[in-house]
Amino acid sequence: MATDKDAVIEHRAYARVGLLGNPSDVYYGRTISFTLANFWASVKLQPSDHLMILPHPAHDLVQFDSLPHLVNRLCTDGYYGGVRLLMAICKIFHNYCKENNIILHEGNFKLSYDTNIPRQTGLSGSSAIVCAALSCLLDFYQVRHLIKVEVRPNLILNAEKELGIVAGLQDRVAQVYGGLIYMDFDKKLMDNLGHGNYTPMDLNLLPPLYLIYAENPSDSGKVHSTVRQRWLNGDEFIISSMKKVADIALEGRTALIEKDHAKFATLMNRNFDLRREMFGDEALGAMNIEMVEIARRVGATSKFTGSGGAVVVFCPEGSSQASLLEDECKKIGFAFQPLQIKPSMLTQEDLKTMSSK
Repeated sequence: MATDKDAVIEHRAYARVGLLGNPSDVYYGRTISFTLANFWASVKLQPSDHLMILPHPAHDLVQFDSLPHLVNRLCTDGYYGGVRLLMAICKIFHNYCKENNIILHEGNFKLSYDTNIPRQTGLSGSSAIVCAALSCLLDFYQVRHLIKVEVRPNLILNAEKELGIVAGLQDRVAQVYGGLIYMDFDKKLMDNLGHGNYTPMDLNLLPPLYLIYAENPSDSGKVHSTVRQRWLNGDEFIISSMKKVADIALEGRTALIEKDHAKFATLMNRNFDLRREMFGDEALGAMNIEMVEIARRVGATSKFTGSGGAVVVFCPEGSSQASLLEDECKKIGFAFQPLQIKPSMLTQEDLKTMSSK
């Protein structure tokens, strides 16, 4: 923990891959996710006389060459930079501390951010910025020991909800904990504790995995919309299908522990197939479906990393199959790369805050 009140604090949070069980985290289900070392967001906090949220020179552009430039930028990138994310977590953090009688000193700071997580790829770029910012605030105010690790994903999610972002806890849990983690969002747990049961797993259980993503993806934000409402309305097909998705994470945990890669491959494909049945092709988008199917055409297994824009791939036949898939991706224009898993960065101080199981 930083103790020098004048020290510059900088933290990274890493992209997240939903491996199995997503999107059942929003439906009291189970998931397995891991943090991805290939991409990250970083936030820097510098003590200052005035509290300042600094815009990113590329992602928070406010100066344009012309009116058409402005309009084209909005059409491709939308209105959403990172400044709003930093402001939201500051508010949520402040209110949480006030409600829980956590005293904050009166120092001010400048917050700035950077990110190399590709936009709209289902790799949790927004929550990574918020997660990194929360880590900076914990250290600046020296309250890391007072805010439980289990609670931090909720703070991140609440900051995003402030901005109308529809999401679940899975991404934020993965980014707070880091590494490979199994999550159980059982309704009784959520109702009683306000969070799920999160269990870290050995990274060495994972076989080599790959990432396919679109360089210019379409917006995947519509993916949850109709399914969520149908679930709330008690649609039996959605409820039973989502339970099957949650069970995939439970079975997948056993398959990974037992090194049953054939079973693991089957579960990856089944996860996507169930999602496709629930959401429909129009909601998922032709480009997203093609990323899954290009892998399947060479005998690999694949599924979305999140809500679309990228897929995680397992090649049961090894590197030769991966090379073949890479060639096929290049023909279409998809990016392809091996996944690098980022181990947990939780400190001993963090671990002390965790509830004993």
